[in-house]
Amino acid sequence: MYVILVYDVGQKRVGKMLKLCRRYLNWIQNSVFEGEISEVRLKELLMESRRFMVMAEDSMIIFKGRSQTVLDKQIVGKERGEIDQFI
Repeated sequence: MYVILVYDVGQKRVGKMLKLCRRYLNWIQNSVFEGEISEVRLKELLMESRRFMVMAEDSMIIFKGRSQTVLDKQIVGKERGEIDQFI
């Protein structure tokens, strides 16, 4: 499935969340990630994030779709995290 993940966590936890999300998805902008991921890998990401998230303060929003081709993406300005495609 194709996922867009957005998070808002406390300043002390931002580094941990950034490193975690980069292991599973492509970084595209501050606190925003996208990419293809299996349901199992997404569950792993969520389980790991809950270890350091403070549920009363932090949040994560996940947009799911069947594939990236269903979405139109428009970038205005500088693209923060250019994604390299390896074949």
